[in-house]
Amino acid sequence: MTAPISPATPAPASNPGISHAWRALNYRNFRLYFGGQTISLIGTWMTRLATSWLVYRLTGSALLLGVVGFAGQIPTFLVAPFAGVWVDRLDRRRVLVVTQILAMLQSLALAVLTLTSHISIREIIWLSAFQGLINAFDMPARQAFLVQMVDDKQDLGNAIALNSSMVNLARLVGPSLAGAVIAVSGEGYCFLIDGLSYLAVIASLLAMRIEPGALKRTSDSMLVQLKEGWAYVSGFAPVRTILLLFALVSLMGWPFTVLMPIFAGTILHGGPHTLGFLMGAVGIGALVSAISLALRKTVLGLGKMIPVSTGAFGTGLILFGLSQTLWLSLLLMLVCGFGMMQQMAASNTIIQTIVDDSKRGRVMSFYAVAFVGMAPFGSLLAGTLAHAIGAPRTVMLSGACCVAGAAWFAAQLKTIRKLIRPIYMDLGILPPVNAVIEDSVGR
Repeated sequence: MTAPISPATPAPASNPGISHAWRALNYRNFRLYFGGQTISLIGTWMTRLATSWLVYRLTGSALLLGVVGFAGQIPTFLVAPFAGVWVDRLDRRRVLVVTQILAMLQSLALAVLTLTSHISIREIIWLSAFQGLINAFDMPARQAFLVQMVDDKQDLGNAIALNSSMVNLARLVGPSLAGAVIAVSGEGYCFLIDGLSYLAVIASLLAMRIEPGALKRTSDSMLVQLKEGWAYVSGFAPVRTILLLFALVSLMGWPFTVLMPIFAGTILHGGPHTLGFLMGAVGIGALVSAISLALRKTVLGLGKMIPVSTGAFGTGLILFGLSQTLWLSLLLMLVCGFGMMQQMAASNTIIQTIVDDSKRGRVMSFYAVAFVGMAPFGSLLAGTLAHAIGAPRTVMLSGACCVAGAAWFAAQLKTIRKLIRPIYMDLGILPPVNAVIEDSVGR
């Protein structure tokens, strides 16, 4: 494992000018990451929207929208657990530099094929699958590396919230910008902008000051380490329960985004601008959610937010499936974005806080499987259902499943509370006394 960040990195107390809500930015490495990744993610979201619109323009098929989503995400499901073992063995920054270079090449390939009018659904599927393979290594490495950029674990929740804010600022700006670029010059320039944007995050990673300390060596085989990681995840109820709900929402809830071109073009009778507005509304809701999490001073109370936010997300999807007016649909996308981000960021913060650092890469690889790996099946299922029963009914069914999952998770909170409390006491988050205080689920 990579050595801790250089002691020269300033501690939060050294810069009182940074407000409490932005305290993770006191760390130079995190500031570099935040800036570079913000630029890169705007390009990423442009590519996501442009890819969906390109597939819909070329084929007009809801099923193929699901197929492309499946191709882009199934590699994460298959490869991420093995990638997590490598993340625990390798220098995580170097892994990220390699994944960003490969992702840049993938976007530039999309750009060249589209701008020269040689793009077809076949190339889109293969390049999406290649990006999914890259993400299988990138996601666990990125999540595990986040801890190395913030020295004090008390600031980890703030770093995760700011990271979520960054993602959703990009989710807001990227689709809106992509809608305008597509309307003016076509999808190819979105891919080109995305490819060039990776230079920012690559530069930020290379500029970080991280001591090249000794990595943790092991004689255990990859299979042994993989089994060890699985035993930890499946045997520890808080992590297991959070990831199961995460997987359910990823399977049934999040794939609603692959159907957005249908809602924009067929249900709401719009075009790429309408699609940009819908995805932008999701981004606004998620950004507001992330900022509210950044304002929190502690991880205490996050547990109870998980079922509440999941239930809100599911309810928003049900009502969105019933809506046929743009203003109401935009309002409901705000609700969905808020609930989706609250559930995701709260889950991530709790897992990152309580996980054993020696297994962090492997745990976060299973997080990637739940977060992205289940989505391909959801995308394929959403496309198939939309083809059979229509996009509105599909989204309503997805929302109902999320509400049911929220109710199940709420029933597990008592067990989760008992198991997390001793860990929070060891970390100093809770005082080691048997007092009636607010715990990790807000009791």
